[in-house]
Amino acid sequence: MLIGYARTSTTDQIAGLEAQERDLLAQGCERLWKEQTSALGPRNALEEVIAFARAGDSLVVTKICRLARSVADLVAIIDRLEKKGVSLRILSMGIDTATPTGRLMLNLLASISQFEREVMLERQREGVAKAKLEGKYKGRKPTARAKSDQILELDRQGLSRERIATQLGIGVASVYRVLKAARVAA
Repeated sequence: MLIGYARTSTTDQIAGLEAQERDLLAQGCERLWKEQTSALGPRNALEEVIAFARAGDSLVVTKICRLARSVADLVAIIDRLEKKGVSLRILSMGIDTATPTGRLMLNLLASISQFEREVMLERQREGVAKAKLEGKYKGRKPTARAKSDQILELDRQGLSRERIATQLGIGVASVYRVLKAARVAA
């Protein structure tokens, strides 16, 4: 059985998820798991698809980056699949781990992919550092401090910290921080 797995990092990437789903169904996937979560966070649908897969099945993904966050992560996933007798197909690379050549190519390309990502992140860090030195990078604007007056007013009205946070769309910890700063200043 061909089993599909699609993932995007954020909920904003609807078109990307739909494109993956379209491509996986076009390949003949009979079952499809999809999720919108960072590769760094829990990937519940990935865990479900691995648990579902049986010997002789093939897990199909559109791109390697949709499945694994690093070479080590990829190797661990492939190891889990191989122990169950499940192969992996990556459409964008034309790779199928059911063959020795497919396994070799996957390991080579995964190493190159991780190298490219590390170089990109290094460039990004350099760019941010340069922008900070030039005063062009300020970071995001603090949302809770901008609502300090509203927080203090709602607190005076007797609302709970949780209710204030919900009403203003900020975190409870931010409410506590603003109230503590107001007490210290008084």
